[in-house]
Amino acid sequence: MTPNDLLVFLAARGGREYRVTALLRAGRGKKATVRELGEYRLTVRGEEVLACGPSGQPRQLSPQEFHAVFGTYTFGVPEATGVMTDLGPLFAAPEQHGGAEAT
Repeated sequence: MTPNDLLVFLAARGGREYRVTALLRAGRGKKATVRELGEYRLTVRGEEVLACGPSGQPRQLSPQEFHAVFGTYTFGVPEATGVMTDLGPLFAAPEQHGGAEAT
């Protein structure tokens, strides 16, 4: 999953925390390698991304900062942790989130 794909995925599920593994791909062909860089817990609240990495230090990032930090990585499949950091999307009127139902 690309960083942009991950942001779109998280934004559609605002307030829910997901666990993903950051991967760094290097080389081409038979010499290509994929290295796991660690597990991150990510949540999108509004325009901001709350990222907590292997060190346990949480950081709030704008989408631009997120791309600057994670732009060269790919990510494994996001797994819901069950943590809800913001219940607002569950109680927002349909017109407040573009008329679409929350997923």
